[in-house]
Amino acid sequence: MWYRLFKYVLLGPLLRLLGRPDVKGLDNVPRTGPVIIAANHLAVIDSLYLALVLPRRVTFLAKQEYFTGRGVRGRFNRWFYSVSGQVPVDRTGGSAAADALAAATRILEADGVWAIHPEGTRSPDGRIYRGRTGALRVAMTTGAPVVPATLSGTDLVNPRHTRLLRFGKVRIDFGAPRHYPPVAQRDAVRTATDELMRELATQSGRCYVDRYAATFARPAIRS
Repeated sequence: MWYRLFKYVLLGPLLRLLGRPDVKGLDNVPRTGPVIIAANHLAVIDSLYLALVLPRRVTFLAKQEYFTGRGVRGRFNRWFYSVSGQVPVDRTGGSAAADALAAATRILEADGVWAIHPEGTRSPDGRIYRGRTGALRVAMTTGAPVVPATLSGTDLVNPRHTRLLRFGKVRIDFGAPRHYPPVAQRDAVRTATDELMRELATQSGRCYVDRYAATFARPAIRS
């Protein structure tokens, strides 16, 4: 109930007013069964726009710290991230990656929708960066299809280095689902991940950078 209230009453009207989202390819998202949404990452608000336009409840993995704050702000953050479809994951321990993938697997085994930004962090300049392999590892383990999704305009509605939201035009495109057979070789997972990220770049009309966004220190020109 809270998720629907959050999506359609509390935040949905504001997001639609600010971003006027234009959505293409929504019929590529399976209506039932497990599915992974793999999207590029431009702004903090990306996950909210994906939750807004997808007809099914979508779940993201979020830092556990978002759920453990104290005081009024801590309670608000815990409520906000819970009702917006976030699941807490401890990303500080040595088993952090394994715990996150196990949480994602449980979501899919329950026939849920798991959304992830394979880049791991926001793009510093709008280009598509090298992806982490977790999404494809889970896809190959569970058999869940991967739907590539590209966002544009969210970085204008939610610019970096400011908490203020602005008016803009958001576009979200969902590509055809991809199915990946189970493989044990690490190189095969890496190759499939690179191909997925290049597909996101092509689908979005943006340049692909074969480097992790988190290690990209110097600003570059948006393409």
